[in-house]
Amino acid sequence: MQQGWLSNWLVKHEVVHRSLGFDHRGIETLQIKAGDWDSIAVILYVYGYNYLRSQCAYDVAPGGSLASVYHLTRIQYGIDNQKKSADFQERESYDMVGISYDNHPRLKRILMPESWIGWPLRKDYITPNSMKYKMLIE
Repeated sequence: MQQGWLSNWLVKHEVVHRSLGFDHRGIETLQIKAGDWDSIAVILYVYGYNYLRSQCAYDVAPGGSLASVYHLTRIQYGIDNQKKSADFQERESYDMVGISYDNHPRLKRILMPESWIGWPLRKDYITPNSMKYKMLIE
């Protein structure tokens, strides 16, 4: 499989990753270990990827892996602290999917009440009142 410049750089520096291919615009998608994210984010920042356009999370399979997706881009006339722009988006992913981000300064619920149990966007999530509704229907 063809590799992009970042994938080649990671191979050269012995960073474990997996290339997932290229999208229709030629942008490479990579799968990395969570523990390598901070280092790779710095590398991308140095190469001009200075803006976090979006971050999202999803549940890969019920009871299985969780994924966090970062869409980094270059902006020509501005510089944005990648950690600052990820603050709200990572908090939302934590709140909805339950991914814990190391070194996040304020990782807490942002959409759901602090007392909420579970992560609503996980595939194996059971809503708290579903049993009540089921009993009413029967």
